[in-house]
Amino acid sequence: MLEMNRRTFLGASAAVPALLQSQTDPGFSPLFEGKTLASWRIVDGPETAFYVRDGAIVVHEGAGFPTWLRSERQYENFDFRGEFFVKGWSDCGIYLHAPEHGRPMWCGMQIHIFQDHEQPPKPESMGAIFPLVPPLKINVRNQGEWNTFRIQMDWPRLRVWTNEEIVQDLDVSSVPELQYRLRRGYLGIESLSYPVRFRNLRVRELPSKESWQVLYESPKDLEKWFVSDGKPKFDALGDVLRGEEVGHLATHEKFRDFELHCYVRHSPHHNSGILFRSVGQGNRAQHYEIQLHDVEGAHYPTGSLYHYKRAAYPRIEPEKWWLMQLIVKDRNCLVRINGDTVLEYDQLDYLEAGSIELQAHHAGSWQEFKQIRIKRI
Repeated sequence: MLEMNRRTFLGASAAVPALLQSQTDPGFSPLFEGKTLASWRIVDGPETAFYVRDGAIVVHEGAGFPTWLRSERQYENFDFRGEFFVKGWSDCGIYLHAPEHGRPMWCGMQIHIFQDHEQPPKPESMGAIFPLVPPLKINVRNQGEWNTFRIQMDWPRLRVWTNEEIVQDLDVSSVPELQYRLRRGYLGIESLSYPVRFRNLRVRELPSKESWQVLYESPKDLEKWFVSDGKPKFDALGDVLRGEEVGHLATHEKFRDFELHCYVRHSPHHNSGILFRSVGQGNRAQHYEIQLHDVEGAHYPTGSLYHYKRAAYPRIEPEKWWLMQLIVKDRNCLVRINGDTVLEYDQLDYLEAGSIELQAHHAGSWQEFKQIRIKRI
């Protein structure tokens, strides 16, 4: 079925070898100057997990998954080029649209780097959108040689070249497992303890196609909210909005069909929620609630549509940030947590626009939110 979603790319010009073009491609900005990791940050691992040697970024053999190296900035649409070196078994990956917190391969995407010439190509082969979409072909030099790569994301079209041959040409939105992945995030390099090397990394940004509305990023955004019920304590702590005690905080603006993204962190066994299509009176009047309750055996655990449908318990840990995505359209509701779809529901009866509300439901516990943003659909 995946092959039916591909579109043949006609008239593609061959990529000029990166060794000759690292500083001369018009419109490109260097992401690695060959000396330091100043434009990168090591995530979920020791500071030695990646290092620079002989003008290349090297993956340390002692730093395994989930360690990864992320770009300094986030990107939406882009043309990302560079080189990688493999010799022998070389399992690794390049992350696209990776989140600030959570699982890069499932919230964003990974282009797989592997040394074998498997035939036919598999979803885990070299050049795959790992582990879902096999490449059109495999083109990798694996005897201690440098390979060029080019990754062009211009949503919904994703194209990937290795050694100047196209290996992916895909409408991402046509693949159900990919259509709700993040469309903006970090570029990254995965560590699986194999000494893969990278050099001549550079990127050119392409025009943005998304328009998001910020609900909370800093204390000034509190003016967009009001206490709708109870006596909650919501404190604006820089880029973090912390909720305690009991009650609700609601948006002044109302939304009917939307996509909501935010990062969530909470105390162990906390109990709270995110309300939508609410009339702005908390639990006292019409609303729907996505439960936030990290108890696997709970009647309605995190991600559930309270009173209506139980979610599959997600991969979350207390006191660690995780990504929540809530998509509401007409009668349909979908919840994704850390890249997993944990709830789908298609029988919403109340179709009027309403507030988004944050719930503090249990005295003695806390919940924190950051980067709360919404997009009307």
